Amino acid sequence: MHIGGRRGLAVGAVIGAIVAVAGCGQAAARATAKTAKTAETAPSSAEAITDMAGAAPSKGAACVFVKPDGAQNFGHVGWAFKIPGTGRWVYGAVENPSAKLYTPPGGDIGAWHAEGSYDRMLSEMSTDAHYPGRSEHPYSRYRCTKSSTHDVNNARVMISKVETRGFLVGVDPRTGKLTSRDCLDATYDVLKAYRTQHLTPAPKLSIPNVWVEELWGWSDKPLTPR
Repeated sequence: MHIGGRRGLAVGAVIGAIVAVAGCGQAAARATAKTAKTAETAPSSAEAITDMAGAAPSKGAACVFVKPDGAQNFGHVGWAFKIPGTGRWVYGAVENPSAKLYTPPGGDIGAWHAEGSYDRMLSEMSTDAHYPGRSEHPYSRYRCTKSSTHDVNNARVMISKVETRGFLVGVDPRTGKLTSRDCLDATYDVLKAYRTQHLTPAPKLSIPNVWVEELWGWSDKPLTPR
């Protein structure tokens, strides 16, 4: 789900970038802004997770999986969250394999989710096991964080919403407004519903690769097929 553009681009540039075909199945422009307040409250890198598989059973945790070269190098992302008290994770993404900038609600946007152990999750994400077709840009990076707050039920409800609300990067035919409902929106909405701590805001039409770099205090590891 990916998008194009740079932080601070004018609206005209944003619209121009949307014309390209890309990511989550398309190319588009996402504008993100990093505020001074965000920088001031960013968690220390010392808080970064180093062993998600061994995280305290009662604690929550979340991850963002990344295809840096997806969507014309604007990036594509998927999500994951831990079910506290268990060794299981729920993970998924909106792949948008058709590369269309707009798919109405209820249409096929390549949305999927699964549940399994931490190792199974890494294996399936690293091989695009659930991608609806042949993936040219597999997930090759993932960032994670612990979270003392969590709401699995609310996150599950949000998964159902993002999987059926369609896909959009551009002008919404229903409202005439420039907006998005893509892979980054799905990832952010699910992790926000989970109540993930240290989750950087993701304004509509934000660039996935830019947003990923703004996940302050999250661990950062390469992901290779396993």
